[in-house]
Amino acid sequence: MKRMKTRILTVLLCAVMLCGSLTLGGCSGKAPVLKDCKVIHETEFGGVYIDKTIDEFNALGFAYGDSVDLEFSNGYKLEGIPYYNGYYTQTGEPLLVAYPGYPHIDAAVNNGDSLWVTAGLKDGDTATITRVKEGAFLDIQNARDIHYKDERSEFPSDEVFANFRNVAVGDIRPGVLYRSASPCDNQHNRASYVDRLIEKAGVDYILDLADNREKIEKYMSGEDFDSPYWKSLEESDKIALMALNTNFGSEEFQKKLADGLAEISGEDKPLLSAGLGTMLDSDGPYLVHCTEGKDRTGFVCMLLEALCGAGYQEIVDDYMITYDNYYQITKEKDPARYNVIVENVLDPMIRGMIGDAAADLNTADLAGAARAYLKACGLSEEQIDTLKAKLTGVK
Repeated sequence: MKRMKTRILTVLLCAVMLCGSLTLGGCSGKAPVLKDCKVIHETEFGGVYIDKTIDEFNALGFAYGDSVDLEFSNGYKLEGIPYYNGYYTQTGEPLLVAYPGYPHIDAAVNNGDSLWVTAGLKDGDTATITRVKEGAFLDIQNARDIHYKDERSEFPSDEVFANFRNVAVGDIRPGVLYRSASPCDNQHNRASYVDRLIEKAGVDYILDLADNREKIEKYMSGEDFDSPYWKSLEESDKIALMALNTNFGSEEFQKKLADGLAEISGEDKPLLSAGLGTMLDSDGPYLVHCTEGKDRTGFVCMLLEALCGAGYQEIVDDYMITYDNYYQITKEKDPARYNVIVENVLDPMIRGMIGDAAADLNTADLAGAARAYLKACGLSEEQIDTLKAKLTGVK
């Protein structure tokens, strides 16, 4: 009996010693903490890298869907923000993100201003991160953590694989406006499929929301480039290269959108880009695309649909076809994810266009809001009327 008690005490002592050697969040029951970690300016998207790899950070006990407090050494704080493995917050909302391929975890404002600048950070500053609540945002993490395959054989048709479709909602005429994945950027093996489909549809003008001249030159020099119809349009100056970010409310986004949709000219300033001035020389059909044909394409198509009289449910139905194409998410198959995507991705886009975060989207004047948004971008009433007439056939 005495020997048995000794063994039990030995086991308990070993357990205590092991627990003491673990990071916070293990046996101790305390919330995981990362203290005084170096920060690095992430310049491409304006974020703040925390000098820990994703694996190192997660090993401390943090998990996707947790809420965390983030405090920088200069006193700037972000409280109760989500920790995700993707940019799942709404536009303008902060998050801590472990994006696949990033060398470090990143603190950022999704589609917003540079956090490094907003927080007033400088080289040598540090950050402390503490978990507030385990799984506080797990519903959104699970709904948005979705992936698709890049093999044509996994999809029922070329159209579904290419996320290609005619946009004919509201008063937009059939066969005039199309949307898709990229016909030139082949990182997802879809470019050649899109190219064949836009040729078949007779697309005569493209709004490329994702690329600039440097990018398309790189695509065309690639060994896998196989988009001859797209190249013929490029050589005929029938592609507007807009290189939009995804901050739909930013001045930069609106200016580039205006440049892409309208000829910006005047006595003392030259034409800034091919855009609606060129677009309106064409009677279509038109193609709108970014990389996947999802977010930037979703916003611009929503804007054009609203301008042409589409109601809220029509816009939702068209937008969510993308999630059916890529992820097989529909209201019938996966209602929980479907609703989270509509409420957290599309609805904020529409409210951003309206300029009212509390607007009732079912009763809002979407056509009037679209017109006001385009005017704020810099388009004239005449240009907006011409654009609408081209899409609807009604002057």
